[in-house]
Amino acid sequence: MHNINIKTKTDFINFIKQLQQDLENNPDGWENKTLPEFLEAIQRYTEDIQGYYNNTSQNIDSTQASWKVFADILMGAKVYE
Repeated sequence: MHNINIKTKTDFINFIKQLQQDLENNPDGWENKTLPEFLEAIQRYTEDIQGYYNNTSQNIDSTQASWKVFADILMGAKVYE
């Protein structure tokens, strides 16, 4: 799930399903397992995601919301500390 290619609403829905399955099948891979922890991580990762894009040489402007940005935020919140 590390190479996220989300372009449409359907892609995003499928991604959410995969994310849920990942939590169920691989809970040790999640830093933020409870809803309050996950929501806090979403908030913090949303603030910092532009740094992630810059550090990984992705030409993405996080101020321009897209299905991919939403998916990246959720994926990052999984492990963000």
